[in-house]
Amino acid sequence: MTAASRERPDSPQSPATATLDKAADENFPVAPFFLPRAWRDDLMAVYGFARLVDDIGDGDLAPGGADARLLGVSPERADDRLAMLDAFEADLRRVFDATPRHPLLCALQPTVRRRSLTPEPFLGLIEANRQDQLVTRYETYDDLLAYCELSANPVGRLVLALTGTATPERIRRSDAVCTGLQIVEHLQDVAEDLGRDRVYLPAEDMKQFHVQESDLAAPTAGASVRALVAFEAERALRLLNEGTSLVGSVHGRLKLLLAGFVAGGKAAVHAITAASYDVLPGPPRPTKLQLLREVGATLRGEG
Repeated sequence: MTAASRERPDSPQSPATATLDKAADENFPVAPFFLPRAWRDDLMAVYGFARLVDDIGDGDLAPGGADARLLGVSPERADDRLAMLDAFEADLRRVFDATPRHPLLCALQPTVRRRSLTPEPFLGLIEANRQDQLVTRYETYDDLLAYCELSANPVGRLVLALTGTATPERIRRSDAVCTGLQIVEHLQDVAEDLGRDRVYLPAEDMKQFHVQESDLAAPTAGASVRALVAFEAERALRLLNEGTSLVGSVHGRLKLLLAGFVAGGKAAVHAITAASYDVLPGPPRPTKLQLLREVGATLRGEG
């Protein structure tokens, strides 16, 4: 009996449980109740993968080393993020041709087979987290967009693949939405990212707005930081608006799901705006009512 078969994702003691529970903290609904059960299962399987690879890259795994043991990493290397990512990639490849070790990847395997998914989007997410270990600053906005191509866009492409709705135009619109969502998340988490020695605000923009890294460590944002955050928030909103037509290109419950993704990003931008662009005390987050209003506006094609 393998470790993965002994420790199922739905076990109360499983590290997978804590990973999947983080879905409730996202800016957008991951697998809402109104979707068919098969879609919900597939979306949560993909979310489990994406959340775990981010937790490995951020050093946010549950204490005790359970994930390292499941991936076959020795205890003395459990804190080596690159080693963990290498082991995780090796286990991902087993999803496509063997039996994976980690319970979240065991849960992903039926989805991969049922939906004929390819390794590329999953590998992109792993590579983004490798990049996080090696690159902690971005000189230009284009550099940041290239990072988002790895860290965010594969998620939207997977959603389209899971629902059998991928077309070149929908992928293009989805990429705009996902990049916008990623930039919004970076804006919400400026202080947290700085604590990890990462800055996702492009250096050329910081220079333009006369912002130093020391300004990002302050308890509250000064005028220059607020102006910079407002500039980046407008960029994110433009991307979200560019991708909004994706919602109108599909029908039924998928339309509502995609509206939730877009609305989550727009509502987060509005929350940042309502905080006068002061993101340093903590992530400005929209209320559920604000999110619902934004979903309605997105479905009506407003904004």
